[in-house]
Amino acid sequence: MAQLKVTQLKSEIGGKQNQRDTLRSLGLKRIGDTVVKEDRPEIRGMVNTVRHLVSVEEVK
Repeated sequence: MAQLKVTQLKSEIGGKQNQRDTLRSLGLKRIGDTVVKEDRPEIRGMVNTVRHLVSVEEVK
């Protein structure tokens, strides 16, 4: 199964609470943090919620 490499590019400061919670659920704590997650619909939805704060790459 493919994986997604998610990197936080912008700060969560000033964002809505659900966006902050989503970043924490993804495992991102500060700018520059990167996590690799399985490409599942739940993760895609979380990434979509914070798409303006993160960059996403597909990893095989």
